[in-house]
Amino acid sequence: QVQLVESGGGSVQAGGSLKLSCTASGYIFSKCGMGWHRQAPGKEREWVSSISNDGRSTYAGSVQGRFTISQDNAKNTLYLQMDSLKTEDTAVYYCRGCYFRNGVPVNYWGQGTQVTVSS
Repeated sequence: QVQLVESGGGSVQAGGSLKLSCTASGYIFSKCGMGWHRQAPGKEREWVSSISNDGRSTYAGSVQGRFTISQDNAKNTLYLQMDSLKTEDTAVYYCRGCYFRNGVPVNYWGQGTQVTVSS
């Protein structure tokens, strides 16, 4: 099994910054990528950003230029630096880890961390 534990959420004023972390443990071999998703109240979970094993990153248009995803493979930790936060960034942020199991990509999820941005 894989365990993903997020941290770093909290409350911040619009324009501020937060940095989320996600540490993976357990059977974390054969990784196929990692990412961040978020879910705002009353809305479906949406993709925020992903990073490949070789460090290539992609972002949703709503966060492009404001968020930066990174990873420290030695620490098995994924990060999301969030700058210029907006009230619409308020959501529970989830870490996702993809690992191959018998050649099939399987996604694992963290428990989520709350980010609240006030005006």
